[in-house]
Amino acid sequence: MLDDNLKSQLKAYLEKVTQPFEIVASLDDGAKSQELHGLLTDIAGLSDKISLELDGQDARRPSFALTRGGEATGVVFAGIPMGHEFTSLVLALLQVGGHPPKVGAEVIEQIKGLEGPLHFETYYSLSCQNCPDVVQALNLMAVLNPGVSHVAIDGALFQDEVEERQVMSVPSIYLNGEPFDQGRMSLEQILAKVDTGAAKREAAKLNDKAAFDVLVVGGGPAGAAAAVYAARKGIRTGVAAERFGGQVLDTMAIENFISVSHTEGPKLAAALEEHVKEYEVDIMNLQRAVKLVPAGEAGGEHEVQFESGASLKSKTLILATGARWREMNVPGEAEYRNKGVAYCPHCDGPLFKGKRVAVIGGGNSGVEAAIDLAGIVGHVTLIEFMDEMRADAVLQKKLKSLPNVDIILGARTTEVNGDGTRVNGLTFEERASGEIRKLDLEGIFVQIGLVPNTEWLKGSPVELSERGEIITDAHGTTSVPGIFAAGDVTTVPYKQIIIAMGEGSKAALGAFDHLIRS
Repeated sequence: MLDDNLKSQLKAYLEKVTQPFEIVASLDDGAKSQELHGLLTDIAGLSDKISLELDGQDARRPSFALTRGGEATGVVFAGIPMGHEFTSLVLALLQVGGHPPKVGAEVIEQIKGLEGPLHFETYYSLSCQNCPDVVQALNLMAVLNPGVSHVAIDGALFQDEVEERQVMSVPSIYLNGEPFDQGRMSLEQILAKVDTGAAKREAAKLNDKAAFDVLVVGGGPAGAAAAVYAARKGIRTGVAAERFGGQVLDTMAIENFISVSHTEGPKLAAALEEHVKEYEVDIMNLQRAVKLVPAGEAGGEHEVQFESGASLKSKTLILATGARWREMNVPGEAEYRNKGVAYCPHCDGPLFKGKRVAVIGGGNSGVEAAIDLAGIVGHVTLIEFMDEMRADAVLQKKLKSLPNVDIILGARTTEVNGDGTRVNGLTFEERASGEIRKLDLEGIFVQIGLVPNTEWLKGSPVELSERGEIITDAHGTTSVPGIFAAGDVTTVPYKQIIIAMGEGSKAALGAFDHLIRS
Protein backbone atom coordinates (compact mmCIF):
# COMPACT_ATOMS: atom_id res chain seq x y z
CA MET A 1 0.00 0.00 0.00
CA LEU A 2 2.76 2.44 0.97
CA ASP A 3 5.82 2.88 -1.24
CA ASP A 4 9.28 2.47 0.22
CA ASN A 5 9.92 6.20 0.49
CA LEU A 6 6.69 6.82 2.41
CA LYS A 7 7.37 3.82 4.64
CA SER A 8 10.78 5.19 5.49
CA GLN A 9 9.35 8.60 6.41
CA LEU A 10 6.52 7.09 8.45
CA LYS A 11 8.91 4.77 10.30
CA ALA A 12 10.94 7.79 11.39
CA TYR A 13 7.79 9.47 12.73
CA LEU A 14 6.63 6.33 14.55
CA GLU A 15 9.88 6.19 16.47
CA LYS A 16 8.33 8.98 18.55
CA VAL A 17 5.64 6.58 19.83
CA THR A 18 6.23 5.82 23.52
CA GLN A 19 3.05 3.94 24.51
CA PRO A 20 1.88 0.66 22.92
CA PHE A 21 -1.53 0.76 21.26
CA GLU A 22 -3.73 -1.29 18.93
CA ILE A 23 -5.32 -0.68 15.56
CA VAL A 24 -8.64 -2.53 15.54
CA ALA A 25 -9.95 -2.96 12.00
CA SER A 26 -13.53 -3.69 10.91
CA LEU A 27 -13.38 -5.14 7.40
CA ASP A 28 -15.51 -7.01 4.88
CA ASP A 29 -14.73 -8.80 1.61
CA GLY A 30 -14.74 -5.66 -0.50
CA ALA A 31 -11.82 -4.19 -2.41
CA LYS A 32 -11.63 -1.11 -0.18
CA SER A 33 -11.36 -3.34 2.91
CA GLN A 34 -8.48 -5.17 1.31
CA GLU A 35 -6.85 -1.84 0.51
CA LEU A 36 -7.25 -0.67 4.11
CA HIS A 37 -5.92 -4.01 5.38
CA GLY A 38 -2.78 -3.47 3.33
CA LEU A 39 -2.30 0.05 4.70
CA LEU A 40 -2.75 -1.01 8.32
CA THR A 41 -0.46 -3.99 7.89
CA ASP A 42 2.24 -1.67 6.57
CA ILE A 43 1.80 0.70 9.52
CA ALA A 44 1.87 -2.06 12.16
CA GLY A 45 5.03 -3.44 10.59
CA LEU A 46 6.87 -0.17 11.13
CA SER A 47 6.73 -0.10 14.95
CA ASP A 48 6.92 -2.77 17.64
CA LYS A 49 4.58 -0.63 19.75
CA ILE A 50 1.69 -0.95 17.28
CA SER A 51 -0.36 -4.14 16.91
CA LEU A 52 -3.07 -4.85 14.35
CA GLU A 53 -6.29 -6.66 15.25
CA LEU A 54 -8.86 -7.68 12.64
CA ASP A 55 -11.84 -8.47 14.87
CA GLY A 56 -13.46 -5.03 14.94
CA GLN A 57 -17.25 -4.93 15.13
CA ASP A 58 -17.92 -1.46 13.75
CA ALA A 59 -20.92 -1.36 11.41
CA ARG A 60 -19.00 0.94 9.08
CA ARG A 61 -16.68 -1.15 6.93
CA PRO A 62 -13.92 -0.52 6.13
CA SER A 63 -12.99 1.33 9.31
CA PHE A 64 -10.57 1.13 12.20
CA ALA A 65 -10.31 2.35 15.77
CA LEU A 66 -7.23 3.19 17.81
CA THR A 67 -7.24 1.63 21.28
CA ARG A 68 -4.78 1.39 24.19
CA GLY A 69 -4.76 -1.77 26.28
CA GLY A 70 -8.12 -2.67 24.79
CA GLU A 71 -9.66 0.63 25.92
CA ALA A 72 -11.11 3.00 23.32
CA THR A 73 -9.28 6.28 22.75
CA GLY A 74 -12.27 7.72 20.94
CA VAL A 75 -10.43 7.97 17.60
CA VAL A 76 -12.02 6.14 14.64
CA PHE A 77 -11.44 6.42 10.90
CA ALA A 78 -14.19 5.14 8.59
CA GLY A 79 -12.52 4.82 5.22
CA ILE A 80 -8.93 4.94 4.03
CA PRO A 81 -7.30 8.18 5.26
CA MET A 82 -4.92 8.90 2.41
CA GLY A 83 -4.70 12.08 0.33
CA HIS A 84 -5.04 15.16 2.51
CA GLU A 85 -6.05 12.98 5.47
CA PHE A 86 -2.82 10.98 5.63
CA THR A 87 -1.34 13.67 7.87
CA SER A 88 -4.41 13.33 10.12
CA LEU A 89 -3.72 9.60 10.39
CA VAL A 90 -0.04 10.11 11.24
CA LEU A 91 -0.85 12.68 13.93
CA ALA A 92 -3.50 10.39 15.44
CA LEU A 93 -1.00 7.53 15.60
CA LEU A 94 1.57 9.74 17.32
CA GLN A 95 -0.85 11.28 19.80
CA VAL A 96 -2.46 7.97 20.77
CA GLY A 97 1.09 6.65 21.09
CA GLY A 98 1.95 9.25 23.70
CA HIS A 99 3.70 11.92 21.62
CA PRO A 100 2.73 15.36 23.02
CA PRO A 101 0.62 17.60 20.76
CA LYS A 102 1.85 21.00 19.60
CA VAL A 103 -0.75 23.04 21.44
CA GLY A 104 -0.43 25.25 24.49
CA ALA A 105 -0.97 24.06 28.05
CA GLU A 106 -3.97 26.38 28.39
CA VAL A 107 -5.68 24.77 25.39
CA ILE A 108 -4.96 21.28 26.70
CA GLU A 109 -6.55 22.14 30.05
CA GLN A 110 -9.56 23.62 28.26
CA ILE A 111 -10.03 20.37 26.32
CA LYS A 112 -9.66 18.23 29.43
CA GLY A 113 -12.24 20.37 31.20
CA LEU A 114 -15.00 19.76 28.63
CA GLU A 115 -17.99 17.82 29.97
CA GLY A 116 -19.09 14.86 27.87
CA PRO A 117 -20.32 12.79 26.35
CA LEU A 118 -19.39 14.59 23.13
CA HIS A 119 -19.54 12.23 20.15
CA PHE A 120 -18.41 13.93 16.94
CA GLU A 121 -18.71 12.62 13.39
CA THR A 122 -17.00 14.39 10.48
CA TYR A 123 -17.69 13.69 6.81
CA TYR A 124 -14.67 14.51 4.69
CA SER A 125 -13.37 13.97 1.17
CA LEU A 126 -9.80 12.99 0.38
CA SER A 127 -9.40 15.99 -1.94
CA CYS A 128 -10.62 18.51 0.65
CA GLN A 129 -7.86 20.79 1.93
CA ASN A 130 -10.19 22.21 4.59
CA CYS A 131 -11.07 18.89 6.20
CA PRO A 132 -7.79 17.92 7.91
CA ASP A 133 -7.94 20.88 10.32
CA VAL A 134 -11.30 19.65 11.60
CA VAL A 135 -10.35 15.97 11.70
CA GLN A 136 -7.08 16.66 13.51
CA ALA A 137 -8.68 18.99 16.05
CA LEU A 138 -11.45 16.56 16.95
CA ASN A 139 -9.05 13.61 17.09
CA LEU A 140 -6.86 15.54 19.52
CA MET A 141 -9.86 16.36 21.69
CA ALA A 142 -10.76 12.65 21.78
CA VAL A 143 -7.21 11.66 22.76
CA LEU A 144 -7.07 14.20 25.60
CA ASN A 145 -10.58 13.83 27.00
CA PRO A 146 -12.23 10.41 27.58
CA GLY A 147 -15.63 12.09 27.33
CA VAL A 148 -14.97 13.02 23.68
CA SER A 149 -15.02 10.64 20.72
CA HIS A 150 -14.65 11.25 17.00
CA VAL A 151 -15.31 9.30 13.81
CA ALA A 152 -13.80 10.66 10.60
CA ILE A 153 -15.90 9.39 7.68
CA ASP A 154 -14.91 9.40 4.01
CA GLY A 155 -18.14 10.57 2.38
CA ALA A 156 -17.19 9.03 -0.96
CA LEU A 157 -17.11 5.53 0.60
CA PHE A 158 -20.27 5.85 2.66
CA GLN A 159 -22.67 7.29 0.10
CA ASP A 160 -25.75 5.86 1.83
CA GLU A 161 -25.01 7.92 4.93
CA VAL A 162 -24.26 10.97 2.83
CA GLU A 163 -27.60 10.63 1.07
CA GLU A 164 -29.53 9.91 4.27
CA ARG A 165 -28.07 12.89 6.09
CA GLN A 166 -28.07 15.00 2.92
CA VAL A 167 -24.40 15.87 3.30
CA MET A 168 -23.53 18.07 0.32
CA SER A 169 -20.53 19.95 1.67
CA VAL A 170 -17.41 18.91 3.54
CA PRO A 171 -16.29 18.99 6.20
CA SER A 172 -19.73 18.41 7.73
CA ILE A 173 -19.61 17.90 11.49
CA TYR A 174 -22.21 16.23 13.68
CA LEU A 175 -22.29 16.30 17.48
CA ASN A 176 -24.26 13.63 19.30
CA GLY A 177 -26.16 12.87 16.11
CA GLU A 178 -27.15 16.47 15.34
CA PRO A 179 -25.59 18.92 12.82
CA PHE A 180 -22.85 20.92 14.55
CA ASP A 181 -21.17 22.94 11.79
CA GLN A 182 -19.82 22.91 8.23
CA GLY A 183 -16.63 24.10 6.65
CA ARG A 184 -13.11 24.66 7.90
CA MET A 185 -12.83 25.08 11.66
CA SER A 186 -9.72 25.41 13.78
CA LEU A 187 -9.32 23.78 17.18
CA GLU A 188 -9.90 27.18 18.77
CA GLN A 189 -13.14 27.68 16.82
CA ILE A 190 -14.47 24.26 17.82
CA LEU A 191 -13.62 24.84 21.47
CA ALA A 192 -15.21 28.29 21.37
CA LYS A 193 -18.45 26.74 20.12
CA VAL A 194 -18.45 23.85 22.60
CA ASP A 195 -17.15 25.85 25.55
CA THR A 196 -19.59 28.74 25.45
CA GLY A 197 -17.77 30.77 28.08
CA ALA A 198 -14.45 30.75 26.21
CA ALA A 199 -15.19 33.76 23.98
CA LYS A 200 -16.21 35.90 26.94
CA ARG A 201 -13.06 34.98 28.86
CA GLU A 202 -10.87 35.74 25.84
CA ALA A 203 -12.58 39.10 25.24
CA ALA A 204 -11.86 40.11 28.82
CA LYS A 205 -8.17 39.31 28.31
CA LEU A 206 -8.00 41.39 25.13
CA ASN A 207 -9.69 44.35 26.76
CA ASP A 208 -6.89 44.46 29.34
CA LYS A 209 -4.10 44.69 26.73
CA ALA A 210 -2.08 47.86 26.44
CA ALA A 211 -2.25 49.83 23.20
CA PHE A 212 -0.13 48.57 20.30
CA ASP A 213 2.19 50.58 18.12
CA VAL A 214 0.85 48.69 15.09
CA LEU A 215 -2.29 46.57 15.10
CA VAL A 216 -2.88 44.48 11.98
CA VAL A 217 -6.51 43.53 11.43
CA GLY A 218 -6.53 40.37 9.31
CA GLY A 219 -4.22 37.36 9.13
CA GLY A 220 -3.90 36.58 5.42
CA PRO A 221 -0.75 37.06 3.32
CA ALA A 222 -0.96 40.87 3.57
CA GLY A 223 -1.52 40.79 7.31
CA ALA A 224 1.25 38.26 7.92
CA ALA A 225 3.77 40.25 5.87
CA ALA A 226 2.77 43.46 7.63
CA ALA A 227 3.25 41.82 11.03
CA VAL A 228 6.73 40.54 10.15
CA TYR A 229 7.89 43.89 8.79
CA ALA A 230 6.47 45.80 11.75
CA ALA A 231 7.90 43.42 14.35
CA ARG A 232 11.34 43.63 12.75
CA LYS A 233 11.30 47.34 13.53
CA GLY A 234 11.13 46.50 17.23
CA ILE A 235 7.73 48.08 17.80
CA ARG A 236 4.80 46.56 19.72
CA THR A 237 2.85 44.60 17.09
CA GLY A 238 -0.44 42.71 17.25
CA VAL A 239 -2.49 40.72 14.74
CA ALA A 240 -6.22 40.29 15.27
CA ALA A 241 -7.76 37.89 12.77
CA GLU A 242 -10.93 35.91 12.31
CA ARG A 243 -8.73 33.04 11.13
CA PHE A 244 -5.02 33.20 10.44
CA GLY A 245 -4.34 32.48 6.77
CA GLY A 246 -7.53 34.03 5.47
CA GLN A 247 -8.66 33.19 1.94
CA VAL A 248 -5.42 31.26 1.33
CA LEU A 249 -6.79 28.48 3.54
CA ASP A 250 -9.45 27.85 0.89
CA THR A 251 -7.00 27.76 -2.02
CA MET A 252 -5.91 24.41 -3.38
CA ALA A 253 -3.04 24.66 -5.85
CA ILE A 254 -0.66 27.65 -5.80
CA GLU A 255 1.76 27.60 -8.71
CA ASN A 256 2.62 31.28 -9.19
CA PHE A 257 4.26 32.06 -5.85
CA ILE A 258 7.71 32.99 -7.08
CA SER A 259 10.53 30.65 -5.92
CA VAL A 260 8.01 27.96 -4.90
CA SER A 261 6.92 26.01 -7.96
CA HIS A 262 3.95 24.37 -6.25
CA THR A 263 2.28 24.49 -2.85
CA GLU A 264 -1.19 24.35 -1.30
CA GLY A 265 -3.03 27.05 0.59
CA PRO A 266 -3.11 25.42 4.04
CA LYS A 267 0.63 24.69 3.83
CA LEU A 268 1.40 28.29 2.90
CA ALA A 269 -0.89 29.59 5.66
CA ALA A 270 0.89 27.40 8.23
CA ALA A 271 4.26 28.66 7.01
CA LEU A 272 3.07 32.27 7.27
CA GLU A 273 1.91 31.78 10.85
CA GLU A 274 5.13 30.00 11.80
CA HIS A 275 7.18 32.88 10.36
CA VAL A 276 5.14 35.50 12.23
CA LYS A 277 5.55 33.56 15.48
CA GLU A 278 9.33 33.85 15.17
CA TYR A 279 8.89 37.48 16.21
CA GLU A 280 7.28 39.07 19.26
CA VAL A 281 3.88 39.42 17.63
CA ASP A 282 0.71 39.08 19.69
CA ILE A 283 -1.59 36.88 17.55
CA MET A 284 -5.27 37.04 18.51
CA ASN A 285 -7.47 34.61 16.60
CA LEU A 286 -11.27 34.29 16.34
CA GLN A 287 -11.62 38.07 16.31
CA ARG A 288 -14.03 39.48 13.73
CA ALA A 289 -13.86 43.27 13.48
CA VAL A 290 -17.22 45.05 13.63
CA LYS A 291 -16.41 48.72 14.21
CA LEU A 292 -13.60 51.20 13.75
CA VAL A 293 -13.29 54.22 16.04
CA PRO A 294 -10.53 56.50 14.67
CA ALA A 295 -8.38 58.56 16.99
CA GLY A 296 -10.06 61.74 18.14
CA GLU A 297 -6.93 63.82 17.67
CA ALA A 298 -3.62 63.70 15.83
CA GLY A 299 -1.28 61.22 17.48
CA GLY A 300 -4.12 59.59 19.40
CA GLU A 301 -5.05 55.93 19.56
CA HIS A 302 -7.36 54.23 17.10
CA GLU A 303 -9.79 51.61 18.42
CA VAL A 304 -11.11 48.45 16.79
CA GLN A 305 -14.12 46.71 18.29
CA PHE A 306 -14.78 43.01 17.70
CA GLU A 307 -17.80 40.74 17.55
CA SER A 308 -16.57 38.91 20.66
CA GLY A 309 -16.99 42.06 22.73
CA ALA A 310 -13.25 42.72 22.79
CA SER A 311 -11.73 46.09 22.00
CA LEU A 312 -8.12 46.87 21.04
CA LYS A 313 -6.32 50.19 20.69
CA SER A 314 -3.26 51.11 18.64
CA LYS A 315 -1.28 54.14 17.52
CA THR A 316 -1.49 52.88 13.92
CA LEU A 317 -3.66 50.33 12.16
CA ILE A 318 -3.11 48.17 9.09
CA LEU A 319 -6.42 46.92 7.69
CA ALA A 320 -5.91 43.64 5.85
CA THR A 321 -9.28 41.91 6.16
CA GLY A 322 -9.10 40.46 2.64
CA ALA A 323 -12.00 39.29 0.54
CA ARG A 324 -14.42 36.37 0.25
CA TRP A 325 -16.10 34.47 -2.57
CA ARG A 326 -18.66 36.56 -4.40
CA GLU A 327 -22.19 35.18 -4.31
CA MET A 328 -24.70 35.26 -7.17
CA ASN A 329 -27.35 36.89 -4.96
CA VAL A 330 -30.22 35.15 -6.73
CA PRO A 331 -33.30 33.50 -5.21
CA GLY A 332 -32.51 30.06 -3.79
CA GLU A 333 -28.75 30.55 -3.39
CA ALA A 334 -28.82 31.19 0.35
CA GLU A 335 -31.53 28.58 0.94
CA TYR A 336 -29.51 25.82 -0.75
CA ARG A 337 -26.00 26.80 0.38
CA ASN A 338 -24.27 23.55 1.39
CA LYS A 339 -27.31 21.71 0.03
CA GLY A 340 -26.05 21.69 -3.52
CA VAL A 341 -24.72 25.25 -3.80
CA ALA A 342 -20.97 25.14 -3.14
CA TYR A 343 -17.93 27.39 -3.51
CA CYS A 344 -15.06 24.88 -3.22
CA PRO A 345 -14.90 22.29 -6.03
CA HIS A 346 -11.87 20.57 -4.51
CA CYS A 347 -13.64 20.06 -1.18
CA ASP A 348 -17.15 19.16 -2.27
CA GLY A 349 -16.62 17.74 -5.77
CA PRO A 350 -16.33 14.08 -4.61
CA LEU A 351 -19.79 14.29 -3.04
CA PHE A 352 -21.24 14.78 -6.55
CA LYS A 353 -19.66 11.72 -8.13
CA GLY A 354 -21.57 10.73 -11.25
CA LYS A 355 -24.03 13.64 -10.95
CA ARG A 356 -24.79 16.68 -13.10
CA VAL A 357 -23.38 20.00 -11.90
CA ALA A 358 -22.95 23.55 -13.11
CA VAL A 359 -20.02 25.93 -12.65
CA ILE A 360 -20.89 29.62 -12.64
CA GLY A 361 -18.07 31.75 -14.01
CA GLY A 362 -15.72 31.62 -16.99
CA GLY A 363 -12.59 33.11 -15.48
CA ASN A 364 -9.56 31.06 -14.50
CA SER A 365 -11.10 29.81 -11.27
CA GLY A 366 -14.33 28.78 -12.97
CA VAL A 367 -12.65 26.96 -15.85
CA GLU A 368 -10.19 25.24 -13.52
CA ALA A 369 -13.12 24.12 -11.37
CA ALA A 370 -14.97 22.76 -14.39
CA ILE A 371 -11.90 20.83 -15.54
CA ASP A 372 -11.38 19.30 -12.09
CA LEU A 373 -15.04 18.41 -11.67
CA ALA A 374 -15.25 16.81 -15.11
CA GLY A 375 -13.01 14.01 -13.84
CA ILE A 376 -15.37 13.27 -10.94
CA VAL A 377 -18.97 14.10 -11.80
CA GLY A 378 -21.15 12.82 -14.61
CA HIS A 379 -21.54 16.10 -16.50
CA VAL A 380 -20.49 19.75 -16.12
CA THR A 381 -22.20 22.80 -17.58
CA LEU A 382 -20.16 26.00 -17.39
CA ILE A 383 -22.24 29.18 -17.46
CA GLU A 384 -20.57 32.53 -18.23
CA PHE A 385 -22.33 35.91 -18.13
CA MET A 386 -20.20 37.45 -20.90
CA ASP A 387 -20.12 36.36 -24.54
CA GLU A 388 -16.68 34.82 -24.12
CA MET A 389 -14.72 33.19 -21.34
CA ARG A 390 -12.01 35.22 -19.61
CA ALA A 391 -9.81 32.29 -18.62
CA ASP A 392 -6.32 31.71 -20.01
CA ALA A 393 -6.29 30.21 -23.49
CA VAL A 394 -4.59 27.01 -22.34
CA LEU A 395 -7.35 26.39 -19.80
CA GLN A 396 -10.10 27.06 -22.35
CA LYS A 397 -8.50 24.62 -24.78
CA LYS A 398 -8.37 21.90 -22.11
CA LEU A 399 -11.97 22.52 -21.08
CA LYS A 400 -13.28 22.32 -24.65
CA SER A 401 -11.50 19.00 -25.16
CA LEU A 402 -13.49 17.28 -22.40
CA PRO A 403 -16.40 15.12 -23.60
CA ASN A 404 -18.67 15.65 -20.57
CA VAL A 405 -18.61 19.45 -20.52
CA ASP A 406 -21.05 21.96 -22.06
CA ILE A 407 -20.34 25.70 -22.20
CA ILE A 408 -23.11 28.30 -22.18
CA LEU A 409 -22.02 31.90 -22.88
CA GLY A 410 -23.96 35.12 -22.58
CA ALA A 411 -26.20 33.73 -19.84
CA ARG A 412 -27.38 35.25 -16.57
CA THR A 413 -28.30 32.87 -13.75
CA THR A 414 -31.60 34.04 -12.27
CA GLU A 415 -32.58 31.37 -9.73
CA VAL A 416 -31.37 28.27 -7.91
CA ASN A 417 -34.06 25.62 -7.96
CA GLY A 418 -34.61 22.92 -5.35
CA ASP A 419 -37.11 20.55 -3.78
CA GLY A 420 -36.97 22.13 -0.34
CA THR A 421 -34.05 20.05 0.86
CA ARG A 422 -31.50 20.13 -1.95
CA VAL A 423 -30.70 21.64 -5.34
CA ASN A 424 -32.37 20.09 -8.39
CA GLY A 425 -31.58 22.71 -11.03
CA LEU A 426 -31.12 26.34 -11.97
CA THR A 427 -32.81 28.91 -14.16
CA PHE A 428 -30.91 31.24 -16.48
CA GLU A 429 -31.67 33.91 -19.07
CA GLU A 430 -30.05 34.01 -22.50
CA ARG A 431 -28.99 37.64 -22.56
CA ALA A 432 -29.18 38.04 -26.35
CA SER A 433 -32.69 36.67 -26.80
CA GLY A 434 -34.17 37.10 -23.33
CA GLU A 435 -35.23 33.44 -23.40
CA ILE A 436 -35.58 31.77 -20.00
CA ARG A 437 -34.17 28.25 -19.74
CA LYS A 438 -33.77 25.66 -17.01
CA LEU A 439 -31.16 23.01 -16.31
CA ASP A 440 -31.68 19.89 -14.23
CA LEU A 441 -28.73 19.61 -11.85
CA GLU A 442 -27.68 18.24 -8.48
CA GLY A 443 -24.94 20.76 -7.75
CA ILE A 444 -23.89 24.35 -8.50
CA PHE A 445 -20.33 25.61 -7.95
CA VAL A 446 -20.07 29.40 -7.83
CA GLN A 447 -16.76 30.88 -9.07
CA ILE A 448 -17.40 34.55 -9.89
CA GLY A 449 -14.72 36.49 -8.07
CA LEU A 450 -14.29 38.19 -4.72
CA VAL A 451 -15.98 40.74 -2.45
CA PRO A 452 -13.88 42.90 -0.07
CA ASN A 453 -14.55 42.42 3.65
CA THR A 454 -15.29 46.06 4.43
CA GLU A 455 -18.88 46.03 5.69
CA TRP A 456 -17.58 46.88 9.15
CA LEU A 457 -16.01 50.09 7.81
CA LYS A 458 -19.15 51.57 6.29
CA GLY A 459 -19.99 54.78 8.12
CA SER A 460 -16.37 55.26 9.20
CA PRO A 461 -14.09 58.00 7.80
CA VAL A 462 -12.07 55.40 5.86
CA GLU A 463 -12.85 56.11 2.21
CA LEU A 464 -14.12 53.19 0.12
CA SER A 465 -14.42 52.79 -3.65
CA GLU A 466 -17.68 52.06 -5.44
CA ARG A 467 -16.76 48.37 -5.22
CA GLY A 468 -16.36 48.64 -1.46
CA GLU A 469 -12.55 48.45 -1.52
CA ILE A 470 -10.39 50.60 0.76
CA ILE A 471 -8.80 53.40 -1.27
CA THR A 472 -5.04 53.57 -0.67
CA ASP A 473 -2.14 55.52 -2.11
CA ALA A 474 1.29 54.26 -3.15
CA HIS A 475 2.33 53.99 0.51
CA GLY A 476 -0.72 52.04 1.66
CA THR A 477 -2.14 55.13 3.34
CA THR A 478 -5.92 55.48 3.68
CA SER A 479 -7.96 58.65 4.01
CA VAL A 480 -7.41 58.59 7.80
CA PRO A 481 -3.94 59.52 9.14
CA GLY A 482 -2.34 56.59 10.95
CA ILE A 483 -4.58 54.01 9.29
CA PHE A 484 -3.12 51.93 6.47
CA ALA A 485 -4.51 49.07 4.39
CA ALA A 486 -3.14 46.24 2.27
CA GLY A 487 -4.10 43.21 0.21
CA ASP A 488 -7.32 42.13 -1.48
CA VAL A 489 -9.40 44.50 0.64
CA THR A 490 -7.88 47.52 -1.14
CA THR A 491 -8.09 49.13 -4.58
CA VAL A 492 -4.69 47.72 -5.53
CA PRO A 493 -5.23 45.84 -8.81
CA TYR A 494 -4.59 42.14 -9.39
CA LYS A 495 -5.63 40.12 -6.36
CA GLN A 496 -2.64 37.82 -5.99
CA ILE A 497 -0.93 36.35 -2.93
CA ILE A 498 2.49 37.69 -3.84
CA ILE A 499 1.09 41.18 -4.46
CA ALA A 500 -0.75 41.13 -1.13
CA MET A 501 2.48 40.26 0.66
CA GLY A 502 4.29 43.17 -0.97
CA GLU A 503 1.46 45.54 -0.11
CA GLY A 504 1.42 44.33 3.50
CA SER A 505 5.15 44.93 3.80
CA LYS A 506 4.75 48.40 2.29
CA ALA A 507 1.91 49.28 4.65
CA ALA A 508 4.02 48.25 7.66
CA LEU A 509 6.87 50.45 6.50
CA GLY A 510 4.38 53.26 6.00
CA ALA A 511 3.02 52.77 9.51
CA PHE A 512 6.54 52.81 10.98
CA ASP A 513 7.37 55.99 9.07
CA HIS A 514 4.17 57.56 10.42
CA LEU A 515 5.12 56.63 13.99
CA ILE A 516 8.60 58.14 13.85
CA ARG A 517 7.30 61.36 12.28
CA SER A 518 4.36 61.80 14.65
